[in-house]
Order: sequence, then C-alpha cells, then structure tokens
Amino acid sequence: MKIGISLIVLTYGIDRFCKWLVVDVLNISDQSITIFPFLNMVFVRNTGISFGMLQNENALSQWFLAIFAFLVIIFLLAWLFRSNSKILSAGLGMVIGGAAGNATDRVIWGHVVDFINFHIGNWHYPVFNIADIAIVCGFGLILLDGLFVRRHKGITG
Repeated sequence: MKIGISLIVLTYGIDRFCKWLVVDVLNISDQSITIFPFLNMVFVRNTGISFGMLQNENALSQWFLAIFAFLVIIFLLAWLFRSNSKILSAGLGMVIGGAAGNATDRVIWGHVVDFINFHIGNWHYPVFNIADIAIVCGFGLILLDGLFVRRHKGITG
C-alpha cells in the first residue's frame, strides 16, 4: 500500500507541476513548441473525456465529470487499502493520482489541460497530459496483476 500512496502523491505532484509550467510559465495557449520531430507541446482545453470524446462546454457537465472522478477515486482508494499486491497498489496509485490531477483541472479551470501532442507526419494522436499517461500505465499494471501475476500465483477471485 505504501507504494500506492507514494505514487498518488508523485503522480499528482508531477501532473500539477507540468500543467503549471504549461499554463503559467510557458503560456503556450496560442503556440506550439517542438520537442522532437514527432512531439510538440500545445495547449488544449479538453471539456470532454478521454480522447476528446463528449466535448461539452456546459459548466454543469464539468462539475458532473469532476464529481464522478472523485467518486471513482474514493472507490479506488478503498481498493488500494485492501490490496496486498505491490503491482496492484502501484497501478491503483497511478490511476488515482492521474484522476485527481484531471479532476482538479475541472474544478479550477472548468476543463482538463492537455499539452502533449504526439504525431507522425499528418497523423496526430489525441493531445494528452501527464495524468493521462499515469492512468493508462496504472490500468496496465492493474491488468498485469489481475491477468498474469495472480494467475501465476494460483490465486483465484
């Protein structure tokens, strides 16, 4: 469980720091900064959910999404406190930290700040942020734990 709590704090802290850099320090709201030929920093206000789906400027929907995220965080925290697997705890910590970072954006700004733009030629992956990376990696660890680690140990259910 300690690794999970540590990763919540670390993920949330790195996400908030990077968003502070993008919004307040670099102020890239109307420009693109090239990092590599396939990677840019851009500023995107994501009022929807993953991959820009369900875009909605309605303030009520932003509060709904934030409240939903906090309810999911509470559920995941309860799961984390019952976990006895380091891999599961790490995955849950990353998902919780990422979800908290994005939910904080919704409360503060009314949208999630996305800024990492991965592309190959004219093809662009949906713009994302550090919290999104943590959520995806965290779910990967949760799946790894559930599908492989527990089966290998002979644990069922």
